[in-house]
Amino acid sequence: MNFHEVRFPAALSVGSSGGPERRTEIVTLRNGFEERNSPWAHSRRRYDAGLGVRSLDDLAEVVAFFEARHGQLYGFRWKDWTDFKSCAPSAAPAATDQRIGTGDGAAKAFDLGKAYRSGAQSYLRPIRKPVEGTVRVAVSGVTLAAGAFTVDVTVGRVFLTAAPADGAPVTAGFEFDVPVRFDSDRITTSLAGFAAGEVPSIPVIEVRV
Repeated sequence: MNFHEVRFPAALSVGSSGGPERRTEIVTLRNGFEERNSPWAHSRRRYDAGLGVRSLDDLAEVVAFFEARHGQLYGFRWKDWTDFKSCAPSAAPAATDQRIGTGDGAAKAFDLGKAYRSGAQSYLRPIRKPVEGTVRVAVSGVTLAAGAFTVDVTVGRVFLTAAPADGAPVTAGFEFDVPVRFDSDRITTSLAGFAAGEVPSIPVIEVRV
C-alpha cells in the first residue's frame, strides 16, 4: 500500500475539525416502518486540516507536506487530538486499558484495538498505527517488561516473547495515530484571502490499512 510512516505536523492538526462517519442505508416501507443496514463494519474519519493553519509559514509547511505525499497518492499518519489514547483523554495510557486477546498457550501475536462502549453495546475499533514507544502490555493484569514484547507500529500488532497461558487475558495501553490521505489533489491558496482571514479547505480522509 502507498503509505508514508510520517505524521502530519501535530501543531497544525490540533486546530483541525473532524471525526467519525458511518454509512447507513435506510429504506422506508409503505407502512412507515424503516429497514436500516450498514455496508461498513467500521467507521471512517474525516478531517479538515485547513482550520489549523494560522500563518503563511503554517501554510507553507502544509504545502510542503502535501507535495511530499504527491497529493492523494500516499497516505500518512494523523493525530486526532480528540481521540488518540487507549484511555480517557485526561488519563495516561496503562497496560490494562484495552483487552486485545486471550491466551491459548500457543499464540504470541495480538492485534491492538480500542473498544467504545455505551450501555450494553460496544464497538471494537482496530488500531493500525500505534505511536512508537507508547505501547504497554499486561498479561493477567501484570505489566510486562519492555523486553518481553515487541510492537510492529506499521500494522498495530504486538508480539510476546512467551505465549500467555490458556485463558489469560492480554491487555494493552497506547497512543495511536489515524492512517489518512489527502482527499483532494489540489490546495487552493490566496494571499489576499489569507490576509482577510479566509481559511483554506484541506480535506483529509481515513484509509483502510
